[in-house]
Amino acid sequence: MGGVIVGAPHGDFTPDAFFRRAAAAFARDAVAAHEGGDHLLDAVPLGPDPLVYRDAAVLVPVVAYDAGARVLLTLRTDHLPSHAGQIAFPGGKIEASDADPVAAALREAAEEVGLSGKVGVVGPLRTYLSRTGYRIVPVLARVEPGYSLDVNADEVADVFEVPLAFLMDPANHRRASRVFLGVERHFYEIPFGGRYIWGVTAGIIRGLYEQVYG
Repeated sequence: MGGVIVGAPHGDFTPDAFFRRAAAAFARDAVAAHEGGDHLLDAVPLGPDPLVYRDAAVLVPVVAYDAGARVLLTLRTDHLPSHAGQIAFPGGKIEASDADPVAAALREAAEEVGLSGKVGVVGPLRTYLSRTGYRIVPVLARVEPGYSLDVNADEVADVFEVPLAFLMDPANHRRASRVFLGVERHFYEIPFGGRYIWGVTAGIIRGLYEQVYG
């Protein structure tokens, strides 16, 4: 089951326009006061008590092409213990050695895809709670064109870019549902060509849209 989220996209997705708008959104939004998650789409919550959520961070890399910004995403390999074969942002659990979520997101991006080049952290987005028990801090980053990758093939099957304009168009955000543990649960999905972006990743993208453009 699915339905289109109705709305109108904003037309200027050049890097300067997007990051200027993001900076303004950060300035007016107390990020710590907001938490997102697929559970907000359901009448009955599912997942662990908030006190036992594990902390994680992901990097949301936006590549600053003059013609229009694009978002870097990964396809996880099929043999991973969690979220195997799914599209994701580079990221993972926050380790004790990480100074903060930003450090964790950058470390995970280095470990998973070997992202190098000019990468500038813009700031943390709203925290996202996953049904698998993670409290995820998405970290928005500006990546200049000409970046290089050294992909960890054990974790990442593919790396690709999607136009920011496509991801920030609410007409491309669909609410879908599946039955989990006997209960119908709702989530976002954003099909892109032959790619299927859904669940946590689509939810974080939707949260980026709401925070910056909503």
